[in-house]
Amino acid sequence: MRTMVGSSPEYSQKRSGAYFTPDGVSAALVAWACRKSTDRLIDPSCGEGQFLALHRNSVGIEQNPVSAHRAIEHAPGALVHEGDFFTWAIETRERFECAAGNPPFIRYQTFKGDMRRRALDLCLHLGVRFSGLSSSWAPFIVATAGLLKRGGRMAFVVPAEIGHAPYAAPLLDYLVASFSIVQIVAVRKKLFPALSEDCWLLYTEGFGGKADKIDLTVVDEFVPARTPPKPTMQVDVGEWRTVWNRRLRPYLLPASVRGLYAATLADPHTHRLADFATVGIGYVSGDNDFFHLRPSDAKRLRIPSAFLQPSLRNGRAMPDKQITRATVEDWKRNDDPVLLLRLTRDQQLPTAVSNYLDSSAGREARQGYKCRNRAPWYAVPDVQIPDFVMSYMSGRNVNLVRNAAGVSCTNSLHAIRVRDQALASKLLPQWSSPFVRLSCELEGHALGGGMLKLEPREAGRIVFPSAATIRKTNDDQWEDAIGSLQRWRHYAD
Repeated sequence: MRTMVGSSPEYSQKRSGAYFTPDGVSAALVAWACRKSTDRLIDPSCGEGQFLALHRNSVGIEQNPVSAHRAIEHAPGALVHEGDFFTWAIETRERFECAAGNPPFIRYQTFKGDMRRRALDLCLHLGVRFSGLSSSWAPFIVATAGLLKRGGRMAFVVPAEIGHAPYAAPLLDYLVASFSIVQIVAVRKKLFPALSEDCWLLYTEGFGGKADKIDLTVVDEFVPARTPPKPTMQVDVGEWRTVWNRRLRPYLLPASVRGLYAATLADPHTHRLADFATVGIGYVSGDNDFFHLRPSDAKRLRIPSAFLQPSLRNGRAMPDKQITRATVEDWKRNDDPVLLLRLTRDQQLPTAVSNYLDSSAGREARQGYKCRNRAPWYAVPDVQIPDFVMSYMSGRNVNLVRNAAGVSCTNSLHAIRVRDQALASKLLPQWSSPFVRLSCELEGHALGGGMLKLEPREAGRIVFPSAATIRKTNDDQWEDAIGSLQRWRHYAD
């Protein structure tokens, strides 16, 4: 999201979450945040000094030594500190009138170690508890707010995940409890065309105050200006927390659609998927290529069929409505790698299986992280036979198919186990209805590249309305709402 040029892998662009901010965007954010020449500005992750160069009375922190040196050259009037921002924030006594920037978007998998510990500890000291899945940008913003003087302001580029990610909810709770004005500008057209990640804008003002609403501006394209665009609506914080599960994404829809959806949620005859089924992920093999055999390979290796379990590896092979024995036979005729080598602990293994485990492919597979951390390495755990299989990542529609053939599935899919068969039989025929499809859009989140992703907890929240609700609603209205959300995730672009 900001420029990063260091050659060291530790500071690579992808690892550091660093991409160049369009000049018009950085100029607009700094122009709004800095009201006077004497205002002291901080950029907590300044890169090469793009924001610092726009206001002489500024301080930047940058961990990449190459970028820090270039920031000094690019913004000679600024004070640039090389090092970890969170360490600096803990130690400094300086306070600022304003902040602006584009904090690095580093996902939790690589936001780790001492930096992560310092970041989360500092945020906890400031009253914000982030989950272990938090990306780096959210702690950056909380820690920066903690360095403001009373009445201070912030203007940041933020990932669109602020509108839906569970880890972003503690950030928004902190912002409305700490600023008198919190405004988010949701931008449909990408600020960074080369990235799959969508970005929005965050403006906060009046540090030390408190807001009971979030000003939300919904625009198709951001036009840089010295002041942010006027709010499209004022989001009641209580409604955001209770009705919409602390997500802003539903507010991209017309108020009429949100009202009907909210009324459906309040109907006692409305159910969620988790009311009658358990949503889990499939098994993790540790090496899909080794553990999934083609029928021709199984025949060549003389692996007995008793040790092979038909399995669905990904959503691309899912049929439209159900997986039948005919489906599995088609997979086998195509010689697809659909036979899971299913072995258990303390099982007597035939020579053919032992030979395969001791082959060069087996010796390589057992070195993988998952395999070497289980005993025995070849026993794939949590292999289930679900009642239904659901796509984890989807394009136009989320696919749910009945598992009539008794196949298993990998963690690229959701394994659905029905607990209440009567309720499932009543509600699941609604799966392809416009309302349920809209619910999938609202409960899931954009992954990038136009895809919709549903985590298990999100999938469990998919709503099935009562028959009375279905009779009273207009399918065209739901279809328009589905199309709108798909355009926001760029599927329909």
